Amino acid sequence: MMQTGVQQFMLGTALNNEEQARNTLAAIKNAGYTGIELCGFMIHPTGLMVRMMTRLAGMPTGNGGKLDWHRLMKDSGLSVISLHTDLGSIERDADAVAAEAKSFGTKYAVITGMYRFAYSDAAAWHDLAARLNKAGEALARQGVQLLYHNHNCELQRVEGEKRGYDILVAETDSTAVNFEFDSYWFAEGGADVAAVMRALGTRMKLWHINDRGCRLPAKSQAITPILKTDSMELGTGNLPLQDWLQIAQANQVEAVVLESHRNWIDKNPVKSAQLSARWLKENIQ
Repeated sequence: MMQTGVQQFMLGTALNNEEQARNTLAAIKNAGYTGIELCGFMIHPTGLMVRMMTRLAGMPTGNGGKLDWHRLMKDSGLSVISLHTDLGSIERDADAVAAEAKSFGTKYAVITGMYRFAYSDAAAWHDLAARLNKAGEALARQGVQLLYHNHNCELQRVEGEKRGYDILVAETDSTAVNFEFDSYWFAEGGADVAAVMRALGTRMKLWHINDRGCRLPAKSQAITPILKTDSMELGTGNLPLQDWLQIAQANQVEAVVLESHRNWIDKNPVKSAQLSARWLKENIQ
């Protein structure tokens, strides 16, 4: 059966101290989720500047980096689906990244995109594919698999009709590199999500899920006829999640992971995750 989980990033503001973290993890467990996806720089102390930058980007991390996450995860009864990290950390010390992933009982290390990267440069994409292969090979020697997590920047066309993501899929070795596919970001970028999922096949190991729509206060009047789309709880938006779920199941995806950063019901990430859990319970048997 496919696992269901929540990305730690979504819960950052509800993990600020041990009591709050325990309550939040218990609420996630009670909602029916079986796992959490940890983020490397949220399970270690981070500087004020990093926390400020993520907050300004709409992705506040909270202050939980000083907590004992091994003990918290063990006590919660939730599994660790994967450990999010960055390519630089793997290139500097793949053994350390692999050891940390395995210490949490997960076989997946996930790179969540690249920063200060020339996304419109084809040469940069070819180079990235080579770097990912090398990093994935180093992790594989330690029993950990490397996954690449997309956003929407991978959809830039860099060689005729070829997108950056096409280069990564074509030029990475499936024995070293596979994918955690984020359907929300590719839907936002205008991609044919179903086609991409089918093309990935069993290389799609994990699925990042979210719904998309608009939330307005009851009886409010829109100023213009154009509404800004944003993340929504599963089943409350306009994305064809059930169709995509069928493809994910055919791909033998191991876990579906919820992540959103704002527009939560009552501005509460835990309540948002609890509402999304209903859709997951109804649709994943």
